[in-house]
Amino acid sequence: AFHIHMDTIMEKCTCSVDERGVARVTLSNPPMNAFDEEMLLGLEETIIKINNDPACRVAVVTGDGPTFIVGADVNRVREVRTFEEGVAATSRAQGIMNLIENSRKPFIAAINGLALGGGTELALACHLRVAGDQAQMGLPEIMLGIIPAFGGTQRMARLLGPARALEYMLTAKFIDMKEAERVGLVNRVVPHAEVLAEATKLARSIASKGQLAVPAIVEAVMEGGRRPMNEGLALESELFGKLASTEDKEEGIRAFLEKRKPVFKDR
Repeated sequence: AFHIHMDTIMEKCTCSVDERGVARVTLSNPPMNAFDEEMLLGLEETIIKINNDPACRVAVVTGDGPTFIVGADVNRVREVRTFEEGVAATSRAQGIMNLIENSRKPFIAAINGLALGGGTELALACHLRVAGDQAQMGLPEIMLGIIPAFGGTQRMARLLGPARALEYMLTAKFIDMKEAERVGLVNRVVPHAEVLAEATKLARSIASKGQLAVPAIVEAVMEGGRRPMNEGLALESELFGKLASTEDKEEGIRAFLEKRKPVFKDR
């Protein structure tokens, strides 16, 4: 059982939504933004609110201060001593990461500094990743005699391929952003001071698009990617079919023919 105060949960994960529908989620647990139960529960609550709020179109997740997230609080990990406790703790955290990955609203990680262990795993659960040039990523859990277990072994291997993912995890390598961009671990690298601004700009670009097509694309890619190709293609056709009779499709085509910007109504 967690012995947690609600105000602590809200302090460790704050969320604000701007007039364009971009939600900014800020995780804060000084000095190094380590994951603990309060932060994870705050994140879970925030993701559910974003998914249920029609005003939220895209979410940007970042860390407070000079670090993104440095993984789980080592003292809390030390307290997990049995098989049952290990399975329970990691399954809970995996469920929260799944909420992000399975959201039909795009989540963008704004990696503003060190992102290790659970920090890299959180970034991997997001749909897009924007990083500062001074950031570092990595899954160094092997140095503690354990493995990444917030989804890292699965998501990194699916994103980068098994061989590269194994190399990073088995050597505990800290990955600089030049390499992260080269191997496709992040979408783009920007000067350190511009991470949040760049991630917000990307989020606003997505938020300005028709909000029927955005979740359809996210679903086609994320859900389709888990299925065999023929099933993925069938899902793609179904999603296209659902959009075929919408006002947004009519407006998009009309705007294209009239050489102007579309004004989507999400209908």
